[in-house]
Amino acid sequence: MGAVKWIAIWGLVAITSSIAGGLLAGLRNRDHSSWAAWCFVFPPALLLLLVLPAYKGVRIPRRDRDSEDHDLI
Repeated sequence: MGAVKWIAIWGLVAITSSIAGGLLAGLRNRDHSSWAAWCFVFPPALLLLLVLPAYKGVRIPRRDRDSEDHDLI
């Protein structure tokens, strides 16, 4: 039962870190989906996000990959 308990705790920490990373990245004008994913895989990445300054420029919109997929057909 010990291993299952640690896996459940790690899952809770990963999900909590992912949510916090996504929200904090949005507040700091950074890519929230990327930071949420990295914080889920590696929860200490949240500490890195806390140390980084807020992005002052205009956030570059992500490219829509759907249009590229239709060109291949």
